[in-house]
Amino acid sequence: MGTGPNPTPEAPVTHPTLDRIQQLRAELAPGDTTPALVTALADGTAPLSAVAELAAQQHRIISSDRRSLLLLATRCADRPLGAWFATLAEGESAALRTLPALAAACGLDDRAVAARAPLPGCQAYPAYLAWLALNGRPPAAAVAMVANFAAWGGYCATIGRALRRRHGFSDEACAFFDFFAQPSSGLEQQAADALGPEPLDEPTLAAAREYGLLLQAYEQLFWRTLTD
Repeated sequence: MGTGPNPTPEAPVTHPTLDRIQQLRAELAPGDTTPALVTALADGTAPLSAVAELAAQQHRIISSDRRSLLLLATRCADRPLGAWFATLAEGESAALRTLPALAAACGLDDRAVAARAPLPGCQAYPAYLAWLALNGRPPAAAVAMVANFAAWGGYCATIGRALRRRHGFSDEACAFFDFFAQPSSGLEQQAADALGPEPLDEPTLAAAREYGLLLQAYEQLFWRTLTD
């Protein structure tokens, strides 16, 4: 039973910064090109030693990225963006705690992980993130990073499913991949809120595109190095 005229639907709330982040994500998306190692893990043709190497390299990467994110948080500590970077650093700490179980499932203990030599192609991404922490524009770095997360998350989801199906890995052993396989939409919204409602200026957008292209290239180099 009606009580009066239907209310006028509210217009959707637009967020220019979120729109820019999503546009850059679409621009940086690798399309249908999946890294060869991810495909090989999915179809069961990749050796488990490749996953062991991934775990060892990620231990170095995440340890470095956590410090880089904390430095970015310090550079804008008086703004909401500082708290956003600090939250990302906490996430890296959580991810680091999941790596021993993955390494153990691949036959590596803590000492063996520490003894693995850094592979330059795998360590290019954290080296560039460290450069961004020192020299980059924090707002542009935030946009570039969050736009880059979607592809990485998709790869992790594929690997987590493959390790369970092909190798019988437990949930604990796959927790590293499950952690990063979460949808990136919530993180995009949080980044947009931290950056504020005002549209990003052109220099910031140009820097974000440059940073994002390099981050994407270094991530692809990571996968190619593991494949080789």
